[in-house]
Amino acid sequence: MLRSARVPAEISRRDWLRIAAATAAGVSFNSASVLKAFADQVVASPTRKRACILLWMSGGPSQIDTFDPKPGHANGGPTKAIDTSVAGVQIAENLPKLAQQMKHVAVVRSITTKEGDHSRATHFVRTGSLPQGPIRYPTLGSLFSKELGDTSSDLPNFVSIAPNRFLSPAAFGPGFLGPQYAPLFVGENGAGGAMADAAAALQVRNIELPRGVEKSRGDSRIGLLQSIDDRFLADHPGIVTESRNSAYSKAVRLMNSTGVKAFNLDDEDASLRDAYGRTAFGQGCLLARRLVERGVPFVEVSLNSAEGAGGIGWDTHADNFNAVKNLCGVLDPAWSTLLTDLEQRGLLDSTLVVWMGEFGRTPKINESTGRDHFPVAWTNVLCGGGIKGGQFVGKTSEDAMTVADRPVTVQDMFATMAMALGLDPAKTNMSNIGRPIPIAEPSAKAITEVVA
Repeated sequence: MLRSARVPAEISRRDWLRIAAATAAGVSFNSASVLKAFADQVVASPTRKRACILLWMSGGPSQIDTFDPKPGHANGGPTKAIDTSVAGVQIAENLPKLAQQMKHVAVVRSITTKEGDHSRATHFVRTGSLPQGPIRYPTLGSLFSKELGDTSSDLPNFVSIAPNRFLSPAAFGPGFLGPQYAPLFVGENGAGGAMADAAAALQVRNIELPRGVEKSRGDSRIGLLQSIDDRFLADHPGIVTESRNSAYSKAVRLMNSTGVKAFNLDDEDASLRDAYGRTAFGQGCLLARRLVERGVPFVEVSLNSAEGAGGIGWDTHADNFNAVKNLCGVLDPAWSTLLTDLEQRGLLDSTLVVWMGEFGRTPKINESTGRDHFPVAWTNVLCGGGIKGGQFVGKTSEDAMTVADRPVTVQDMFATMAMALGLDPAKTNMSNIGRPIPIAEPSAKAITEVVA
């Protein structure tokens, strides 16, 4: 239940009790004036959250073998459930360290979509729209960093760590928001698993002057190139030239700033780096903390493989149980250490952490001991700033084949994330066809019971 101390003055006690009762029953009041008043109060609060870390699980992780175990049922397979630090709340045995952080964690077990193709599903979950029609929808990071970011910052407002964009490149771009809201990609196609030098893979490339070139000479070269580029852009306007110039300008700003030191993980204590895990994903989560600490409002870290060899690691059509165990061996220490690290530095209350992929995996185990694509009923996780943890939202049926309670859509997640970040889900941006597009569609039903 939402805390009564935060009831907006515009809402009567009777209406607030109606919201609480409806929330407990999984009923949405998004179209009602009472929820509008609640949303307005959330957005106006000076304690609203201002940073987000997205943990992106490429390939679609198995919900049954992570956060929605079904022990005792044939569809559950050999995966056992374990207790967490919150009484009565259990998750899969593959995440023992995160289980001790459950007070910060809200598990949404009732996500439901219709897209079972990697490319289309990735685009849908990350942009809220299918890859069709004339509108170029922005990815979550571009959408939220535009609202939370500082255009004068030397560091980018959106950093994407170790992304695998091969199947759906548009799902990682700024869309109609324009190239100024594109992410800085670091460690691209880094698999996210074990690597010989994970930290080196996460360095920003090509931002140092060539050997033997002094700064004054380098600045002169940059100025000359900029004047040429400006003239070319004036004669050849368009998204391609604008994107190139925007990326180059950001690189020059970063090159000349002290902010680039954020990418040097050698500054961190070795024991802390060990706790995150000496993998691209583990060190990527550490980098995410360093960036948020320095004011970057949106960072995403992709976990694509447990072995460091690329591919779509969570696409476990074969040998699911060993594959998920290995992937969670990378995920669990990194994620749990990230939450601890943020909390110890006073950053957890201001940092929303989201875990999700493009869909879930089939409850039924196939002939290759694997799980196939399954968008019907799966799991997302919210934790940290703006979230009331220690709870589940929704549930699946005993055999995990359907959502049994509180179905949640992609647009519902967009609205919930926006509110947790102190943003108005109804805020609009003008699209490339001149149509205003809200952060979340008016039909979205925010998961108000998890918004702290």
